[in-house]
Amino acid sequence: MNRGAVRVKVCGITTIEDALHAIASGADALGFVFYQKSPRYVSPEQAALIITQLPPFVSVVGLFVNETSQSIRTIIDRCRLDIVQLHGDETPSQCQYDGVKVVKALRIRSQQCLVGLEDYPVSALLLDAWVDGAYGGTGELGSWGLAAQAAQNFPVILAGGLTPDNVSAAIAAVKPYAVDVSSGVERSLGHKDPRLVQSFIYNAKTMSEKK
Repeated sequence: MNRGAVRVKVCGITTIEDALHAIASGADALGFVFYQKSPRYVSPEQAALIITQLPPFVSVVGLFVNETSQSIRTIIDRCRLDIVQLHGDETPSQCQYDGVKVVKALRIRSQQCLVGLEDYPVSALLLDAWVDGAYGGTGELGSWGLAAQAAQNFPVILAGGLTPDNVSAAIAAVKPYAVDVSSGVERSLGHKDPRLVQSFIYNAKTMSEKK
């Protein structure tokens, strides 16, 4: 489903410096990880402090893994999230929150994983690589072929092993609504490399203009 210029989300933001540089480089959305087992975890208090310093017209995304709906609602309000990204084992009935858009992340590894996507009442599907016991941010490459099939019918956010070197090819192959990067632009866990961020966004935006 081609919806024009590809959007770029930089996930795993932990500092205001990384946030502002990503925005200056052209990021459309920033992701904050509220999953305590992640090396990119930020507390709601830390995230709120960063978010209050952001300029307008940048989408703020909160990533959750099997979190309670009450906790998610509290963080939505505390951090003024625009989008909730559910990265766990949430069912379609658990994917609705008033006042925000919802993205459901799915780890795909076979054709069977594409069955039932239409059941999720969400704004977009984030398709990530399948890694046993992991809920994203692994740096493993996902299946572009399966993602391309899904992108014909749904707004797809492509994730999984994307880097400045392969994002152009990924966009050409999948034609996603957006791309999502975290480990592919880091110099160390939770810390973005400004040059890699800039290169990733430039390559993604340049490629989408050619579509």
